[in-house]
Amino acid sequence: MDIKRRYVATAAAVVALGAGTGVALATAGGEDDAGEQVSGPDAAKAKAAALEVTGGGTANSVERDDDGAAWEVEVTRPDGETVDVSLDGALDRVAVESDSEEAGDSD
Repeated sequence: MDIKRRYVATAAAVVALGAGTGVALATAGGEDDAGEQVSGPDAAKAKAAALEVTGGGTANSVERDDDGAAWEVEVTRPDGETVDVSLDGALDRVAVESDSEEAGDSD
């Protein structure tokens, strides 16, 4: 399973480099107190790891997390639910939390 994760992460990094994205940091805007939005090879690796955790879907955004995990990736699962996947520095799962704004929603 570790080899599969590395393969996916490597493939994602190659795609990101091939597209010439490079590493770009931007301050996250909006109403929440999110970390920094990131892109580039490291963000591509975090997206690939998060999609492996959720069993697929669409990675919407990647942030450097300031709540103890190294990365936070917002993913829309194949069933339509949006979750935040927290990953550590080794891109291992720390937590998966619902990103829904509905009252009483906890995951």
